[in-house]
Amino acid sequence: MVAPTSTAAKLPEPLARIVEARHHDPFEVLGRHVTGSRVTVRAFLPAAERVEILEAKAQMIRTEGTDLFTWEGDAALVPERYRLAWEDKAGNRGTAYDPYCFPPQLRDFDLHLFGEGKHWDAFRFLGSHLKEVDGISGVQFAVWAPNADRVSVVGDFNRWDGRAHAMRVRGATGVWELFIPGIGAGGFYKYELRDRVGNAHVKIDPYANAFQERPETAGLITAPSAYDWGDGDWMKARAESDWQRRPFSTYEVHLGSWQRDAAGDFMNYRELAVQLAAYAVELGFTHVELLPITEHPLDASWGYQCTGYFAPTSRHGSPEDFRFFIDHLHQAGIGVLLDWVPAHFPKDAYALARFDGSALYEHADPRLGEHKDWGTLIFNFGRNEVKNFLLSSALYWLSEFHIDGLRVDAVASMLYLDYSRKAGEWIPNKYGGNENLDAVDFIRQLNMVTHEQHPGSMMIAEESTAWPAVSRPTYLGGLGFSMKWNMGWMHDTLSYMEKDPIYRHYHHDLLTFGLLYAFTENFVLPFSHDEVVHGKKSMLDKMPGDPWQRFASLRLLYTFMFSYPGKKLLFQGCEFGQGQEWDFNEALDWELLERPQHQGIKQIVSDLNRLYREQPALHEVDFEGSGFEWIDCHDSSQSVLSYVRKDKAGGRLVVAVFNFTPVPRNNYRIGVPKAGFWREALNSDAEFYGGSNVGNQGGVRSEDVSWMGRPHSIPIALPPLGGLILVHESHRDELPPVKGAGTDAPPADLDTLDVDAGPLASAAVIAPATAEDE
Repeated sequence: MVAPTSTAAKLPEPLARIVEARHHDPFEVLGRHVTGSRVTVRAFLPAAERVEILEAKAQMIRTEGTDLFTWEGDAALVPERYRLAWEDKAGNRGTAYDPYCFPPQLRDFDLHLFGEGKHWDAFRFLGSHLKEVDGISGVQFAVWAPNADRVSVVGDFNRWDGRAHAMRVRGATGVWELFIPGIGAGGFYKYELRDRVGNAHVKIDPYANAFQERPETAGLITAPSAYDWGDGDWMKARAESDWQRRPFSTYEVHLGSWQRDAAGDFMNYRELAVQLAAYAVELGFTHVELLPITEHPLDASWGYQCTGYFAPTSRHGSPEDFRFFIDHLHQAGIGVLLDWVPAHFPKDAYALARFDGSALYEHADPRLGEHKDWGTLIFNFGRNEVKNFLLSSALYWLSEFHIDGLRVDAVASMLYLDYSRKAGEWIPNKYGGNENLDAVDFIRQLNMVTHEQHPGSMMIAEESTAWPAVSRPTYLGGLGFSMKWNMGWMHDTLSYMEKDPIYRHYHHDLLTFGLLYAFTENFVLPFSHDEVVHGKKSMLDKMPGDPWQRFASLRLLYTFMFSYPGKKLLFQGCEFGQGQEWDFNEALDWELLERPQHQGIKQIVSDLNRLYREQPALHEVDFEGSGFEWIDCHDSSQSVLSYVRKDKAGGRLVVAVFNFTPVPRNNYRIGVPKAGFWREALNSDAEFYGGSNVGNQGGVRSEDVSWMGRPHSIPIALPPLGGLILVHESHRDELPPVKGAGTDAPPADLDTLDVDAGPLASAAVIAPATAEDE
């Protein structure tokens, strides 16, 4: 805050407000003002000793005791765009066009749409942008701060002095703008805002495209992207794809802990792209999903407390580096999803919280505007400009970075006014209910706009309640998401798997209940980062029993997931049986892959992904009951489940059978929907994965024995803690015995198991598809 001076007190009020840095419209005083044939030019240049108008060759006169300089003379001597030359006490000199000789640059139509909450590309005029005005290069700044008395651009180009570049406000829009000539890309900047009480606050630019690396927080002026995209084929195919009928297997990644460099530091987006693309292809995933890479101050927030909604974090490089990351994965055939957080934002004083001295982006009432559990603030979804900020952010990632979809975090916290609140800690809506009506409207608009503007893109909800129709179209009354995480299935399944097998028969319903609602939404089956932190243990350590049983159970769990209706998601490290809980501050324990047991987990994930992609029955009808049929869901006494998966036409069939106990079951008979040969396409107990090698020597031919209400059945060897995936082949002779699929082999010795034959596993455990399969 600039204190009043005795000199300023003697000046006319407009000039005094300039000197004291409290004028809401500096263009009223500064710049070129013509009256008839005369002109008055005023400039406020802190630290300048002498100032000259170059075109007029006229020395400006300092107002005593201030840094305000004035010249009056013949208007013909000073053109509309003129330069000022100055010298400071140290003899340093500078020359630049006067920012206050330029007219407003923002279009009224842009401001109108922004005020209506309907400017999908607000990031194109708000923030900082290189611009040329009348042949003069500079940077255009614009920020929304309707309750500020004065807003200035501060940066390394003006010694971070809030008096130097005060902005003009565009009427009732609350948008402030200023074109500063002579500066370019590479400079750091913020805004200094003077609130109604007279206090000054230095804030980041909410629309900045890049920031300094933490712990520094200034925005970085960036040049327009010159990146030459090479993913045209991918983007075209995405727009035309029927993703609901296609395999969708996601590898969830936290870039800061997936890999580190030799020194233990963060890797660049470009380095990560090459390694991650190769790894995802090797494992057979179709997509990677990134934990938030939007700029954030605290590593320990994992990116979920975001401050830069239009900037990829500088921890891993520049925006151009991130464009390369997306492009490289696309060219490798891997889609990229981004975790995006519109539910809340941190209280950091330099960011969005009380941005212009008032509750601008948040609600003033903490009963509406604060998440006490997380120590964060809630966006005011009822305010048009706030909605526009978030909508523009979503569209920014989809358009500027070719992101294939957004996973929207913490949707439940947005939908309910009483989310994690006790009585008296929340305010009902106008109908007396607990639904956040403004958030519902925002979510629907978000999904409609993103799907309309970017065909083929996906919006995925992390929503943990029974809110209806989350993934149904808005025109049917739904929220409009493409898919929703199936948190109920995840919790029930893990709860079951964590129990000792001897007690599992008491909890059989945990595995079967999910099918009562499995087709009410378009579900993703998530084993995400949230399940391997905060004392929940790693996926491997959740499994009970001795080491052999734990590895067998994990293979069984993944086989169950990949055959169950719904798209798939697996967090980093889970694919090879990470032993420790996830630590955001360290790379994964990649050295575990030197051990056969962990190689077996990685191999089965790769083979499951391959089988999932190759078999239409496992992915074409994930969201409709016609693609699933129980064989037997009642054998709780033996903890065995069996079901059929079907393709869209109903002609291609896959049977999945699971034994959730360590007891092998020979000649276990199940009814099957068709006669013919049932090829053992995958056996989670195969020796290649570290199993005991109980299996069916390549497959089983059906018998005309009625069983479970079906005219045909097959007797199978059901391995301990194992899962079988059997593919129907009605016109195929029996296969010769497959290595690793014997019925009486003893458990393998995990210490001597040869798992170097990775390709052999693909050849033997996943037998080649026939023409009929295709």
